[in-house]
Amino acid sequence: MTKRHEAKYKIDRRMGKNVWGRPKSPVNKREYGPGQHGQRRKSKLSDYGVQLKAKQQLRGYYGNISERQFRGIYAEARRQKGDTGAHMIGLLERRLDAVVYRAKFVPTVFAARQFINHGHIKVNGKRVNIPSYRVKVGEVIEVKDASKQMALVIEARALSERDVPDYIEVDEGKMSAKFTRIPALNEVPYAVTMEPHLVVEFYSR
Repeated sequence: MTKRHEAKYKIDRRMGKNVWGRPKSPVNKREYGPGQHGQRRKSKLSDYGVQLKAKQQLRGYYGNISERQFRGIYAEARRQKGDTGAHMIGLLERRLDAVVYRAKFVPTVFAARQFINHGHIKVNGKRVNIPSYRVKVGEVIEVKDASKQMALVIEARALSERDVPDYIEVDEGKMSAKFTRIPALNEVPYAVTMEPHLVVEFYSR
């Protein structure tokens, strides 16, 4: 299991953006970084700094996954033919925790990770408790019957801040979702602009 070392809203403040588009993000009120030096004037970032920030933002968005996992995803994307950045996004969107979050079974990607770890999710009828499990096209993800009335699940279904993307088909009655295809970058509903090409440049240095 990958441990999250930082509070999710601290990621927002460090990036200076409401990364997940959440209404309670402190960036909505304070657009400066955390800590006693957060309000100091920011100097212009170098090319390296811009690339690093893009990497940290994308990593943070997917639940602040470990650097080792993230680099592994980059390495796998690089081995594929075509646009490495687009392949990275495709691989990230196929993570089980990302699909559970996209399907609105839980309110945040961090909650998705915990939800899966605790055994509330089945894939094609079998329990899967690994958040990084790679979902295949056509696989069906569902919430266990005993977990469908959890407050967390009910809260997520009522959220109006985000919609389920077209590449995931959700059956609200059965609380199940089918991953229909690997999305293109412009189909992924990020709350802020993600720049995977900068991530590729960072690792290619």
